[in-house]
Amino acid sequence: MDKIKVGLQYWIPKHALTRLVGKLASAQAGSLTTAVIRWFIKQYKVNMDEALHTDPKHFKTFNDFFVRELKPGARPISSESKVITHPADACVSQFGPITNGRLIQAKGHEFSALELLGGDVDLAQEFDDGDFATLYLSPRDYHRVHMPCDGTLRQMIYVPGDLFSVNPLTAENVPNLFARNERVVCIFDTEFGPMAQVLVGATIVGSIEQIWAGTVTPPRGNSVYKWDYPSEGNQSVKLKKGEEMGRFKLGSTVINLFAKNAIRFDDSVQNGAATQMGSCYAHINKM
Repeated sequence: MDKIKVGLQYWIPKHALTRLVGKLASAQAGSLTTAVIRWFIKQYKVNMDEALHTDPKHFKTFNDFFVRELKPGARPISSESKVITHPADACVSQFGPITNGRLIQAKGHEFSALELLGGDVDLAQEFDDGDFATLYLSPRDYHRVHMPCDGTLRQMIYVPGDLFSVNPLTAENVPNLFARNERVVCIFDTEFGPMAQVLVGATIVGSIEQIWAGTVTPPRGNSVYKWDYPSEGNQSVKLKKGEEMGRFKLGSTVINLFAKNAIRFDDSVQNGAATQMGSCYAHINKM
């Protein structure tokens, strides 16, 4: 059955399916929308007690529900200056060193930082011998993505690609998954060096949004696009630890890359461990 599930992904029209689901998820269908949201909450055991709006009737579209806000204080942000916090509610898929420019995807599968970041050799070299972590957001999770540290946006890169599912089964069976799927790469300069936060698209991920740019995808392109941002002035984008930086309309994966010797992951970071936005993710080695 697992082989069938993976094999079907090579044959189904993933982009067309994603466009269709995206339109349905953004439709205001009244009681039908409410019924779908109620079913989703029950099916995936979504904790609505922590949501700012707990009544499914509040949400006019399924997308509104999916990117729901949390109540103030629901995710305390660690204030320790040398603590990097988790950017999302998720599950640790893989983490560890970037070895010879390559990251572990799953047992028996690796992919390159160069491909992940859109083919920029100089940019990839900034993370040589650094560290990475891949965080999978399940359907039940809170789907806003936050900053793990203070940072100034240097560059945003849209990388076109496929739309395979990014669940653990697919990660274990589809080679080069995260470097072949559509993604939005955000490069931040921090006090401890460069930090990449990559939002990876997937089947039925209707859109990826950033707070400074709005919806980055769709429309889906065929070329790599890059936006450069100044470090100072009115056009600069400076975000504090814990601030929202983006969101998925339907869920996916976040990948972080850190420079060599910049950080060490907290002992709580283990493959398969659940993460909570704002809690301790890693410790800064240098500032």
